Amino acid sequence: MKFNLIDRNNWERKTYFDHYLNQKCTFSLTANIDITTLLEQLRSMEVKLFPAFIYMVSKAVNAQKELRTCFNNEGTLGFWEEMNPSYTIFQDDSKTFSSIWTEYSEDFSVFYKYYKDDSEQYSNVLGLFTKENEPQNAFPISTVPWVSFTGFNLNINNNGDFLLPIITNGKYFKQDDKILLPISLQVHHAVCDGYHASMFINELQQLANKCHEWLTFKR
Repeated sequence: MKFNLIDRNNWERKTYFDHYLNQKCTFSLTANIDITTLLEQLRSMEVKLFPAFIYMVSKAVNAQKELRTCFNNEGTLGFWEEMNPSYTIFQDDSKTFSSIWTEYSEDFSVFYKYYKDDSEQYSNVLGLFTKENEPQNAFPISTVPWVSFTGFNLNINNNGDFLLPIITNGKYFKQDDKILLPISLQVHHAVCDGYHASMFINELQQLANKCHEWLTFKR
């Protein structure tokens, strides 16, 4: 996958990037999205929420260059043309989790097949990173489906230069006539501002609202 280099000296974000990178400044934003329509559609199709959530998050991340901006393994700043999700699967016996990744496809039916193949292959494989050869253009997704949190903060030091977003969802809950899903987005302020974080949440809500347009797959 192509990694587009950023010329920091001629970058319109240079002042912001240098300032917040030096401060090692990250921030998180937690919001609820309405998944009433989405959940109804998923249940009618006998599809679980988590793979649909991973797809929606991946699509929203790939929609914004700022969420794909990072240092590559050589320490060069740039942004990936496309990102793949790296996510956790729960190991019920040990009450631990494993982190695996799946190749992204904009076609949900294709992505769902990839997800099913990966999750079935690695569901009983113990270890932290059980699927090898994770590509550089992967970003982390995690889930805390046991609690409907109102805030979530995950801190990665890594010398303050981990720039990719970290997305976590909680347990969905009913409020009035809606079903809401708490979502936390953790970003580095060097590459993302409140505007970009807000656009990410808004994109997820739009995908949930218009799920009939993309939630199709071949059995």
